[in-house]
Amino acid sequence: FGKEDRALLSRKDLFKNTLRKAAYAWKRIAELGLSEEEASRLRFYIDEPAYTDLHWGMFVPAIKGMGTEEQQQKWLPLAYKMKIIGCYAQTELGHGSNVQGLETTATFDPHTDEFVIHSPTLTSSKWWPGGLGKVSTHAVVYARLIIDGKTYGINGFIVQLRSLEDHTPLPGITVGDIGVKFGNGAYNTMDNGVLRFDHVRIPRDQMLMRVSQVTKDGKFEQSDVPRQLVYGTMVFVRQSIVSDASYALSKAVCIATRYSAIRRQFGSQNGGSETQIIDYKTQQSRLFPLLASAFAFRFVGEWLVWLYNDVIQRLQQNDFSTLPEAHACTAGLKSLTTSTTADGIEECRKLCGGHGYLCSSGLPELFAVYVPACTYEGDNVVLLLQV
Repeated sequence: FGKEDRALLSRKDLFKNTLRKAAYAWKRIAELGLSEEEASRLRFYIDEPAYTDLHWGMFVPAIKGMGTEEQQQKWLPLAYKMKIIGCYAQTELGHGSNVQGLETTATFDPHTDEFVIHSPTLTSSKWWPGGLGKVSTHAVVYARLIIDGKTYGINGFIVQLRSLEDHTPLPGITVGDIGVKFGNGAYNTMDNGVLRFDHVRIPRDQMLMRVSQVTKDGKFEQSDVPRQLVYGTMVFVRQSIVSDASYALSKAVCIATRYSAIRRQFGSQNGGSETQIIDYKTQQSRLFPLLASAFAFRFVGEWLVWLYNDVIQRLQQNDFSTLPEAHACTAGLKSLTTSTTADGIEECRKLCGGHGYLCSSGLPELFAVYVPACTYEGDNVVLLLQV
């Protein structure tokens, strides 16, 4: 799991190294019989974005949250054993925050009992899903449901993308990596991808049908479960993003605090030692509030985990009363904590003077790998407007 040369590797070598690490981590998880929580912790300590993040963090929760019991029994065992590797294909080239504006279509064909998944425009290309570019065999694809010429909103569909025999894209699937992202190393360990469909057919039962169903004769039926549950996966992901903000800010503050205690500058008298920069009020007034914020984000992250689990327990009893509050809390706190953390990491870099600009300080890569959190899973300004 070494990472000392990560900022120096080419994109290809960086990705191959991540594949190696992820495979080794999975091997250790299996050998040690780790629980889901323990496995999540091990993946965290690998300390770089990998396709497994989206498999466990979005693909599996989407099936758990929106799949019927039968669908969960079919797909989750395969996902848990990583016999299939999934991603979350929602964002398109033309639409990210405006989910209702997605252009990918899923048209029901009653003659064959299938959905036809299609990308009608360039801007309907799925764009950015992590794990999609090189690795994923399956995706939860969000598309506009069309039955007999009428649109029934955005729904999720499980679509196989690549052969399980030789990993080549299936007929009608165009898929690839979207290229190098901001910073050295950083998020370039992830194979963010582009995906287009040319009239790809999937069985009717691969529409996630916990919230709404399409019958064999083409009738659209709404269940008692509210449509907001479609966004349950995002609520789950956003609460985990708040916890991650604490970890990222803690790392930056740890580096800057250690540096401030060791680095000396000015204040030498009679040939004695110069003053530790942590003793300067200007350094303290910039650094210590960030330290406090890292603790605050940790506590509120733990509270959000409690809130999410409480919501899930209530949902299982058909009590949907706390869902709007959970949406507001996770959206607002996701925006607040990620903006503060991204700005805080940059402030910590400046608190380390010129040395903070070196990749070996850890801060440039930490900033580059973290700053997308201000945009993914909801643009921070848009989320605050929702709240």
